[in-house]
Amino acid sequence: MHPIKHSMSTRLGIGIAIVLAMAVTACAPTRLVIHAAKEAARYTEQKKVEQEAAQRPKSTAAIPSQRGRYKVGDPYEIDGIWYYPKEDPDYRETGIASWYGNPFHGRTTANGETYDMNELTAAHKTLPMPTYVRVTNLENGRALTVRVNDRGPFVHGRIIDLSRRGAQLLGFEKNGVARVRVEAVPSPDEVEIAAKPVTPDSDRFAVKAAPVVAVQTAELPPPKGVSQAPRREPPKSPINGSASKKLKPTHLYVQAGAFSFAENAERLRARLAELAEASVTPAKVDGRELFRVRVGPIASLEQADETLERLIDNGHIDARIIVD
Repeated sequence: MHPIKHSMSTRLGIGIAIVLAMAVTACAPTRLVIHAAKEAARYTEQKKVEQEAAQRPKSTAAIPSQRGRYKVGDPYEIDGIWYYPKEDPDYRETGIASWYGNPFHGRTTANGETYDMNELTAAHKTLPMPTYVRVTNLENGRALTVRVNDRGPFVHGRIIDLSRRGAQLLGFEKNGVARVRVEAVPSPDEVEIAAKPVTPDSDRFAVKAAPVVAVQTAELPPPKGVSQAPRREPPKSPINGSASKKLKPTHLYVQAGAFSFAENAERLRARLAELAEASVTPAKVDGRELFRVRVGPIASLEQADETLERLIDNGHIDARIIVD
């Protein structure tokens, strides 16, 4: 190669190398900044995922017991409806019960307990927690006592949400809902058991016991001139030794309101004419005469839910499902 050309080629290669080196040196800080930003974003996202995982309740087969606290609670709003918790030892209501299980199994209840769908607990919108209530299935007569430790159900027409075990024992797990009567009962901690009585020896031996003698019995013939009545056989004992009782049939209604004056009830019935066929029925409640505006009887719970939603959507927010 010619010496001049070789020298020019060498200088050109060195120049290119210097330019590349300068470019690499200039880009290095930029890449470091971008890499650091990406690492910071990744770290922030990872911490967020870890925090959410730590807060997410774990559903396990064995739920550790967690003691709750007594709680009445402040008024609260769900879907535009206000609820006002209060103590109500005389609580008694008839309506629709439902039940809840997964995915609530293992979560914390409204009063701090751990929800176990296999225990006899329930959710109620306003009763204190815990409160004990007796729930009677009006469709089959079964009844049991459960402990209220959660809030709900927030579905129109439902008055109580039982655990899955409660629904199984009351016989409506498959149906999902049942017509029930719910009554507040004393807490087991409030039940007083009288101590076993002790009789002092001075009383025990004050009077001698009467002697025991054999007693003979015999049937006497009827008096002269009197005919003997036919012998009556004792009634057969019912199954399980308990008297059988025919369950009273129940009916399903949607009640839009109750008034002290019939004129007010009639005005509401007239306003409902475009939505549903309602009627006004008088009733005695705690010694007061009320005029109830009701739609029904309704054949199924699904129809009752549809009627209730139609009334609420049209401004009748006090409407509710009634079992009577």
